[in-house]
Amino acid sequence: MVALLFLAGIFSVIDRGVLAIVVDPVRQDIGIGDERIALLQGLAFGLFYALMGMPMGLLADRTSRKRLVAAGIALWSVATIGSGLAQGFGSLFAARLLVGLGEAALGPCAISLIADLFPADRRGRPISLYMMGQGLANGLAITLTGLVLTHAAQGAFAGFPLLQALAPWRIAFVLFGAGGIGVAVAIALFTEEPERKGAAIPASAKGVAGAAELRWLWANRGVTLPLYLGFAICFTAAYGAGAWTPSLLLRGYGVSPAFLGAWLGPFAMAFSATGPLLGGWLLDRAMRQGRDGARFVILRLAPLCAIPSGLAVLAGDPRLAAILVASSNAVFACVGTVMFATLQTLVPSNMRGSAISLTLVLNTLFGATLGPLLVATLTERVFGDPTRVGWSIAMVVLPCVIGASLLYALAARNMKLRTQS
Repeated sequence: MVALLFLAGIFSVIDRGVLAIVVDPVRQDIGIGDERIALLQGLAFGLFYALMGMPMGLLADRTSRKRLVAAGIALWSVATIGSGLAQGFGSLFAARLLVGLGEAALGPCAISLIADLFPADRRGRPISLYMMGQGLANGLAITLTGLVLTHAAQGAFAGFPLLQALAPWRIAFVLFGAGGIGVAVAIALFTEEPERKGAAIPASAKGVAGAAELRWLWANRGVTLPLYLGFAICFTAAYGAGAWTPSLLLRGYGVSPAFLGAWLGPFAMAFSATGPLLGGWLLDRAMRQGRDGARFVILRLAPLCAIPSGLAVLAGDPRLAAILVASSNAVFACVGTVMFATLQTLVPSNMRGSAISLTLVLNTLFGATLGPLLVATLTERVFGDPTRVGWSIAMVVLPCVIGASLLYALAARNMKLRTQS
């Protein structure tokens, strides 16, 4: 189950993130500007992802999670193929909406399944493995897309009836979507739904769907509110920088797509593997030693480690810039791993899916939707120069990661006060 969720996480990030790597070909083919690209990266994906996040979480707490996640993967994979076949902004926007709808099922189902497959002091590493898949996908997306674009331009797909008529960027979407369909079939056929374990909200207290969950979250708002907001603001920086990092290197440093595949892709994968594994190992070790407060120490300090990546515009050398921006993959993957594991310990067992969904909803509204748009707006309306996108990234990343650190510190303080009382 964990291995297949790992693969699903890889395809989820590739399918949503490939657009950031083919920005300029899409702009030229469809005839749109950076702000519309930002809408495709953020709003188009994030609208259904945010709207359906909580319903998907509630479904994950009430129905078969394995069937729900298999259906979600199949939907977003077909929509990714549709993205590659879209003929205009409207049809591409609609396809990206469906990608968001399908991906809304993955997070709450995956984390909830892992929580029921492993005891509390062993959840960190399997969650980190799942998160590592999503982190590795950032680098894989860059490397694989670079390879597809390069080989497609050389006519490598000329013998394939469907692919030979498509532009290289369209071929990338179709190939990645087809791979996701295979993962959906494997989950549907070869996994079993685990029994739900741990304390739960009593069935009599549930009432209207979501009401009991909201009451619990509000009753514990001193911890949950800064915890969720810290995560959302942290990932505003992650999504904002991630959506425009290839453009920073391509425009600001004048590198080629092949450079992205040779430098940014491998380093992004290396850092993506390191971050979640380190976070999961530290968390499990602290839990076994009875140091529950260590999770908040990690959450408080980790966002600040992304500051150097936000200043990649000052690197001066494209190789150093690539290493700096790739390092943020370790930081944000570590934050995600520790955040998800922390929520699975804090909340009742039958609201684990909805607790993760709320995280992803806020993450999408702030991060996936607002982050790329903030960078694009600063580039077009403040700097008025596409080559200065790196400065726009810095202006978004720095205040966001500092704010996230402060919010996590507030959550830790309130958790300590609650424990003492």
